[in-house]
Amino acid sequence: MKPVPEILLERHGELIQSEGVTVVSHIQRQVGEWFLQTLMIKDCDVPFKYKRPQRFKSLLDHKVNLIYYPSKEVVGGFEIEIMQVVRVRRY
Repeated sequence: MKPVPEILLERHGELIQSEGVTVVSHIQRQVGEWFLQTLMIKDCDVPFKYKRPQRFKSLLDHKVNLIYYPSKEVVGGFEIEIMQVVRVRRY
């Protein structure tokens, strides 16, 4: 049986996997019933976003494995690039 990341990457060609990246900022804020998580990764200028039903342990200064896809979001009338996280695992 194949590991979950390999299955996801095979089924969805637009997904990207990054292994062992360092988190330099981890912000959590409540939006309705969900907690919106925003990660900033070392040497990357694009925010990585995902939602969880409860708060998460801080990933600040930890290495993580991410599976994500590029997306765009409109903020204040400007379109910005974001990375929509599908799976995050502490390294």
